[in-house]
Amino acid sequence: MSYIALYRKKRPKNFQSVIGQEHIVKTLRNEIATNRIGHSYLFCGTRGTGKTSTAKIFAKALNCENPIDSSPCGQCEMCVAFDENRSLNIIEIDAASNNSVDDIRELKEEIKYPPSKGKYKIYIIDEVHMLSIGAFNALLKTLEEPPSYVIFILATTDPHKIPVTILSRCQRFDFKRISNRDMVNTLNLYMEEENVDIEEDAIYYIAKSSDGAMRDALSLLEQCISFYYQETITLDKVLELLGAVDDEIFFEFTDAIINFNSIEIIDIIDDIVYNGRDISQFVTDMIAHIRNLIIAKLSDNNTLDMTYEKFQEYKNQAKDIEIDYLTKLIDEFSKIQNSLRYSSDERIVLEAGVLKLCCCVKEEDFTDIKRKIKLLEKNIENSVKTVYIEKEEEKPKEEKPRELAIDKDIKEAIDNFKIVKSRFKEFERNILDMCEPRSLENKSLYIVCKPVFIESAKKILEDLKQALFEVFNKDYNIKVISIDEYEREYKALTKQPYGNNMSVEEMANFFPEDILDIN
Repeated sequence: MSYIALYRKKRPKNFQSVIGQEHIVKTLRNEIATNRIGHSYLFCGTRGTGKTSTAKIFAKALNCENPIDSSPCGQCEMCVAFDENRSLNIIEIDAASNNSVDDIRELKEEIKYPPSKGKYKIYIIDEVHMLSIGAFNALLKTLEEPPSYVIFILATTDPHKIPVTILSRCQRFDFKRISNRDMVNTLNLYMEEENVDIEEDAIYYIAKSSDGAMRDALSLLEQCISFYYQETITLDKVLELLGAVDDEIFFEFTDAIINFNSIEIIDIIDDIVYNGRDISQFVTDMIAHIRNLIIAKLSDNNTLDMTYEKFQEYKNQAKDIEIDYLTKLIDEFSKIQNSLRYSSDERIVLEAGVLKLCCCVKEEDFTDIKRKIKLLEKNIENSVKTVYIEKEEEKPKEEKPRELAIDKDIKEAIDNFKIVKSRFKEFERNILDMCEPRSLENKSLYIVCKPVFIESAKKILEDLKQALFEVFNKDYNIKVISIDEYEREYKALTKQPYGNNMSVEEMANFFPEDILDIN
């Protein structure tokens, strides 16, 4: 007997073998058990999720002479005839190649004749969305009122392409993607039956790469089995064959991006190319990695289909990265992914796209500015701690600092500044996010910000006065000043520096020259 492909060999033969579609299997078995059989069904879902296999099992069960728990027995004359491809009761039609009005007219002529054996004559129309508009119209009346012995099962990956008049005449079943856990368990069982020695990590990566499609997983697995015949299949071997990279490189690559480390980015890309990895696959996996970081940051429960240890690794990396910056990364890598389709040099496209994230940004690009400021604050914090430790013993005894006497109205405005900011549009609100309301024992409300944002803050000064009046019904005298100016006045009043603030020029020393342009 000739060789049978793995996905054909392992095709489910009964309802018990269908993976990950319990909601559909239970409904169909109940219909058979209670004899509540519909005349038309629509099976829709992504590729490799079991639509055609379930349709064949359902058709066999309807004509089975001795069904077992509403599932085909596989031994009666009707079941054996179908397994040997000689059943006249179950007709499979490929709508991709039989999509004309004449094909449907021929089908309408055939259904006039009842089955010679068995209860039902069942038509399985695969990829039904490929039918022409004329063919759909020709099928419409027959689909609504077929003879009592005829059942239609339509299968498609694109239900939105099917006319509403057809959809309304069918029982619709949506097949979901098979989870990684179900797929790994099933593939492990298949490999035991085939006596294939394969590591758990390798199976997990194949399951993840198949995106919920069992047929894709079996095809990838068969490719690995053929290449590494009579060898133990490891994760490294699977990665090498598929042109993919190990998960750890995505953590390293993300760290290089969020720390604006251009040199490390180039080194990682160089390593990927040197090892013959597929750049398009790398970008696709990188988008999935960033998506996992977002989920890990938002949820304390392991909602991702992975081990607890791996989930904690994602949470540790995600805790110091803002959600808006992660979504920006997904957007940028999606643009890179789209550009790769039309490029003859994928490496240059990837390098240019990622290095753009490390370059100077415009003032209005607040997503990058906030990320870079956060990196700056982290560097400053580490530096301040070091200075404090070195001079702790030499620090002279200081007098108790005097606290500022803040005007009641000014304090009310400072404490409720978030309410004032909520009255602005997103762009102006982002500017105010870069400022801080303060007081200096007078009747003025100080808007303190870094020099780079002073002009932007002054432009919305009148709008800010109006917003304060609307909220507190008071006129405020507002002054926009830099951190340096405020610190000098604060120190003159209290005889101590304002917190650990440094000038912008001092802060800039913590940045590499290519990260932030404050001019």
